Amino acid sequence: MDHGTMNHDSMPMTMNMGAPTATGMTGTSSAASMGSMGGMDHGGMGGGCKISMLWNWNTIDSCFISSSWHVTSSGMFAGTCVGVLLLAMALELLRRAVKEYDRFLVRQCGAQTAAAGVVHVAQQRGGKPSSSSGSSRVAEAGPGCAAAGPPRFRPNALQQAVRALLHTMQFAVAYFVMLLAMYYNGYIIICIFIGAFVGAFIFQWETLGAK
Repeated sequence: MDHGTMNHDSMPMTMNMGAPTATGMTGTSSAASMGSMGGMDHGGMGGGCKISMLWNWNTIDSCFISSSWHVTSSGMFAGTCVGVLLLAMALELLRRAVKEYDRFLVRQCGAQTAAAGVVHVAQQRGGKPSSSSGSSRVAEAGPGCAAAGPPRFRPNALQQAVRALLHTMQFAVAYFVMLLAMYYNGYIIICIFIGAFVGAFIFQWETLGAK
């Protein structure tokens, strides 16, 4: 009975000790495998880039837009800051270009209207028959150009295509500026603000109140 008791007690002890050991080894190997896989995924995606969704002052190993824009030196980061500053200035330049092109179309309309009025007066003085209505002068001035009152203008298809192209360029530059700001890099955001200030100072300096 003692011998049976001893065998009966020893066998469960051996089985219980073996089970935790196997489980512990399995758990350890699984954790190591998951850790190594996680490390490989992080290294493959990041590629050594420092990317943060919180405010940061990263310089070396910071990346922007894509992994190919990987800053590896202080000089490269300085060039990045200058490029971002110029990009913000380009946005202000495109905004001014949109306004100037619209003003050019309105001035062109006014010049065509004035030329049509001169022709109309010359026809009246020469005794040539001419219509007294403004519709004939509108036709002479060009389609979409109003003859009476302040110049009003509806662009044709080609002119509207140019306006749409300028708007698209402005939209694209603004979108890239927004993407750069979303990296929350303090230096990049400061460069965006400086570029916006300098660009507005240069390209938005115009006579106020003029049509």
